[in-house]
Amino acid sequence: MRLSMLWATLRLMSRIPVPEKWADGVEFRQLARGVPWFVPIGALIGGLAALVALVVSQTGGGMYVGAVAYVLALVLLTGGFHLDGLADTCDGIFSARSRERMLEIMKDSRLGTFGGLALVFSILIKVSAVIGLAHLPASQWFTLLICAPVAGRAALVLGMYGQRYAREGEGMGSLYIGQVSVRETAITLLGGAIAVGLIGGLHALAALLVSYLAIAGLVRYLRRRLGGQTGDTLGALAESAEMVFLLALLWV
Repeated sequence: MRLSMLWATLRLMSRIPVPEKWADGVEFRQLARGVPWFVPIGALIGGLAALVALVVSQTGGGMYVGAVAYVLALVLLTGGFHLDGLADTCDGIFSARSRERMLEIMKDSRLGTFGGLALVFSILIKVSAVIGLAHLPASQWFTLLICAPVAGRAALVLGMYGQRYAREGEGMGSLYIGQVSVRETAITLLGGAIAVGLIGGLHALAALLVSYLAIAGLVRYLRRRLGGQTGDTLGALAESAEMVFLLALLWV
């Protein structure tokens, strides 16, 4: 895999400043080839957010403020990229309209009631789950927080491989949906498992497997309701995978 593809993918999936020249030679339509880089990108984002949480919690803020700092850092590092997709997807799906109308609602830039509720509960769930892990030693807490964005990005490939783009024409999601090979899918899923296992141990690996299963089920549900996937549903899958992973850590 070309290193320039890593930088191009990082520019797309985060707000981490990457010089444009580092991604020279990567065409927009080639971005699907960068899917295997999702795992290291997730580790980078998770590592930075976990570091913020650890510093805040250990310098007087306590675990509660540290948990809020962690979730806020994730939002700032990604520009709320996936949260936007989660909100749009919930606005569409929970409108209980026809498939065509749901897709129209999802494309509307205005935030609806269900989208607003999705954002609130997503943040609350993440913060609560991180606080729920606060009984663990600080070093273990830190490593588990690194793993959550890895899980979120590795699971994304489940919404890409073998899927149909639900809209007419092209959009950001069409760059990935149905464009990922078996090899790239296997590398991403296995790479996510190896990374999470090495960083967080068997506890984190078990939570990742729960996340994979949950996202596979959510992919099937979205395909049935919408006739395929969109860029918004990919964002929803990433956020859902992070939430499921953090919650699974409390029970597995």
